[in-house]
Amino acid sequence: MHRSLKKALFAAASATAAIALTSGAVAFCGFYVAKADTKLFNKASKVAIMRDNDRTVITMANDYQGDLKEFAMVIPVPVVLQEEQIHVTDNAIIDHLDAYTAPRLVEYFDGDPCTVYRKEALQMAAPTAVMEDGVAEGERDSLGVTIEAEYTVGEYDIQILSAEQSGGLAQWLVENGYKLPDGAEATLGSYIKQGTKFFVAKVNLEEQAETGLKYLRPLQIAFESPKFQLPIRLGTVNADGKQELFVFGLTRSGRIETTNYRTVKLPTGMDIPLYVKDEFGSFYKSMFDEQVEKENGRAVFMEYAWNMNWCDPCAADPLSSQELRELGVYWLDNDGAGIQPRRPGPQAQDVYVTRLHVSYDAQTFPEDLVLKETGDKSNFQGRYVLRHPYKGDTTCEAAEDYRANLPKRFEKEAQTLANLTGWNIDDIREKMNEGAQSFDPPKSEPWWKRIWGDDDSNG
Repeated sequence: MHRSLKKALFAAASATAAIALTSGAVAFCGFYVAKADTKLFNKASKVAIMRDNDRTVITMANDYQGDLKEFAMVIPVPVVLQEEQIHVTDNAIIDHLDAYTAPRLVEYFDGDPCTVYRKEALQMAAPTAVMEDGVAEGERDSLGVTIEAEYTVGEYDIQILSAEQSGGLAQWLVENGYKLPDGAEATLGSYIKQGTKFFVAKVNLEEQAETGLKYLRPLQIAFESPKFQLPIRLGTVNADGKQELFVFGLTRSGRIETTNYRTVKLPTGMDIPLYVKDEFGSFYKSMFDEQVEKENGRAVFMEYAWNMNWCDPCAADPLSSQELRELGVYWLDNDGAGIQPRRPGPQAQDVYVTRLHVSYDAQTFPEDLVLKETGDKSNFQGRYVLRHPYKGDTTCEAAEDYRANLPKRFEKEAQTLANLTGWNIDDIREKMNEGAQSFDPPKSEPWWKRIWGDDDSNG
């Protein structure tokens, strides 16, 4: 099984624990106009994890760029997997899940201040709003490495290995054509001490050619384990700088969080300047980087947590029952029943999705992500608001007060944007002025001029 090909060494997952139930919640009315999806980040990997008690299904999509014959992936797994526990799926499902949970930009238009005397309290799913929802035996060689099983699944050739010591495993991988990065042996050793098996996948070029695809499809594994964790350490060994990881948890009773790192909600619900509509991607990336820095690079950020059956506003339609079953949500019917398209009110379902985002390297995240399901079914989304001023010619005292307060409101939006992103406040103000969000208060007329208007009897 010795091959001369050099292969990159990747890393990914294994896991434990959860239960879930879900239901709906209140909402607000707005218009979804943009979203920040994972394409904003380089070196972004996406992992969907279905968790129900000890049952786990992990779907892994990575952004591998390069010659497919150079690709290989090594994943710590808790057990020796049978062939039926390994599967490949369509990228479109992960892309759909990504789009559905992506942070979003919404916009509102102020009404006529002369007819709207009450400010509508937009009680959407703010971060504090709680809305209850609705083996085959292999050969053992002198290196202490055992090939427990071998399969070809989709376009991947897969081996399940066990090892007695890291040096033997490292040598075995090298002898079989895999190129290990510096530091890999020590990391492998820590997994071996835990009794972990190793899932090694490389591309079968003939099978890949038959797919007609130019990319690699996500790999899926299903297993049972009391541990609920996502190995990330192997991925840091040969990383060129920080990596972006998006974790989509699918459970029955509530959101997932990390237990060995802080899980922090992203800032949300803020009013920001209108010009951000044309550069939302840049805004979101700067905002996220700023939050990572504020947490010293050691936090996991929650970007979305919601019942899967509905959304408000929706960045994309909820996933269908078929799509969710493909991702491992085995308790749903496969007849299309259950998950419904967008509907005006809360429609609770028995699937809860959590989107976590982590920017990590070996220094800031030296341990694998240990996860838990909290049972918390409150809804949360990263949401940013554009609020368009009223532009009509209406005249009344309320309208004058409204216009007089606009510069103060604009300044608050500028300060908010600067605090969120670290952008220069003067640059923000200049762009707002260019975009007709002026900081100069309009000239106001004395109140008595409105008493008689154009009456000819005025003095």
